Amino acid sequence: MKINGFMIEDVVIASGDISIKEAIGTLYHKHIGSVIIIDKDRKCKGIFTERDAIRVVATDVPLSTPLKEAMTTNLKTVEEGATFAEALNIMRTHNIRHLPVTDRQGKLIGLLSLRTILDEVYNMRTAKP
Repeated sequence: MKINGFMIEDVVIASGDISIKEAIGTLYHKHIGSVIIIDKDRKCKGIFTERDAIRVVATDVPLSTPLKEAMTTNLKTVEEGATFAEALNIMRTHNIRHLPVTDRQGKLIGLLSLRTILDEVYNMRTAKP
């Protein structure tokens, strides 16, 4: 089974120049768990997740800090056309809940999220406030 049927195509992206506060606001208002930081060529530079938000608050990082200074940069990705098993293995191995999907040139085209996988596989619809 290929990942394309499980991938979110309307990925929320941001520039690394926005503030941490803006990124946290995006997570909250859009009811999402991650924002992908891309460059001008749509190549993934980092990810900012709920876990990152907790880390910056717990370690007293000023919320005015640019996102590029707080995002996770050792970003794992999977190439389109990969199998579901391959993607799931990456997510398990690296204990991640959000996996960007790229094309052959490394440009962002989608996102696999644990929430979406659960929704699709187990028909679990997560409640939104």
